[in-house]
Amino acid sequence: MKQHFFQSVNGSLEADIVVVGAGLVGLSAAIAFAQQGKKVVLVDAKKPAIKLKKAWDARVYALTPATEIWLKSIGGWARVDASRVSPINAMHIFDDANTPALELRDEDANLPKLGLIIENQNLMHALWAQLNSLDDVTLITGAPCQSIENTQQQVVLGLVNGQQIAAKLIIAADGVDSCVRKQANISVTKKDFHQSAIVANFKVEKHHQNIARQWFRPHDVLALLPLPDKMISIVWSVSTERAAELLALSGEELAHNVHETSGGVLGGLTQIGNTQSFVLNQQTASKLIAERVVLTGDAAHQIHPMAGQGVNLGFRDVMELASMATKCHAMQDVGDAMFLRRYERARKVDIVTMNQLTSGLDSLFASKISFLKKARQWGLQQLNNQVAIKKLLIQQVAASFIN
Repeated sequence: MKQHFFQSVNGSLEADIVVVGAGLVGLSAAIAFAQQGKKVVLVDAKKPAIKLKKAWDARVYALTPATEIWLKSIGGWARVDASRVSPINAMHIFDDANTPALELRDEDANLPKLGLIIENQNLMHALWAQLNSLDDVTLITGAPCQSIENTQQQVVLGLVNGQQIAAKLIIAADGVDSCVRKQANISVTKKDFHQSAIVANFKVEKHHQNIARQWFRPHDVLALLPLPDKMISIVWSVSTERAAELLALSGEELAHNVHETSGGVLGGLTQIGNTQSFVLNQQTASKLIAERVVLTGDAAHQIHPMAGQGVNLGFRDVMELASMATKCHAMQDVGDAMFLRRYERARKVDIVTMNQLTSGLDSLFASKISFLKKARQWGLQQLNNQVAIKKLLIQQVAASFIN
């Protein structure tokens, strides 16, 4: 890979595709299109931190089997440290009442697993390693974007360092505050959940058996996600006020709170590393495309963790775009308006469905109406006894796993 760390350089580069944003989604896009023979420039406002640390990363992802298969297809998965990855063989879902869990097992649907848990740093390191093995990618870091100008045949991305890059298409993967989206004058709709997610890792007394467990209470969702050996990662989505209280706790106090909320299902807990948090919002771009611009990942959509997709939704954006590009003939313009409109139509349903699922789950489990609470509890119990329906549900979970 050709790496350029521009500070104050004037001039221009020519490329087929410019990917803005070197997170997981942007990295995967740069890899996928370079492997299709496209000349790619990858731009990021910051310089990458790609060293794999021995300490466990508090930020983890639950990847679907489909995402794993796709990452294998672009060569990224082969560079993952498999010793730091845990399969998910079952899910246990609990209501706020003391009712039996809804149990979803991979074997009930003849699946090898429902998904897997991987650290952010492990996957980032793997994708950077794969990118470094490619010749047709130019990397420009430490250079935020400043402007976008369209000509008849190209789009020109201007950086704050004076560098200009002319390409057929800009892929925006630069996050919720996307500079590209703003420059393209694409508006967003926002929903503030008034919640934050607390994330931390723990050693546990009892083995988790590769089971992902979730407790749903009104505006309070605790997930215990399996890590290798007798370790777990928690994602605890709570009100902003409650999050501040949890962040102020010592490791021992937080462990006690997790133990109590989860009913001591894994015995004693000992925290590993620090506690982190991030604000939860739902944000959706009014459209996914502009002239020679396409939005992916958080630049296009940000959803609540309970919606069941997270980074998988962003990866599916790239999967769709890359798959569509393989069906183009050699001379077809990847920035063509008709091509981009087909991408937008293909992705809209998935994104709208995830947003509706978020709102629906949050409302269902937050409801204090007696009838709804009883119906919810009854539904979870009945699902455990319905083999055919449960099998279908498990197959859907494997396609869109909660993270």
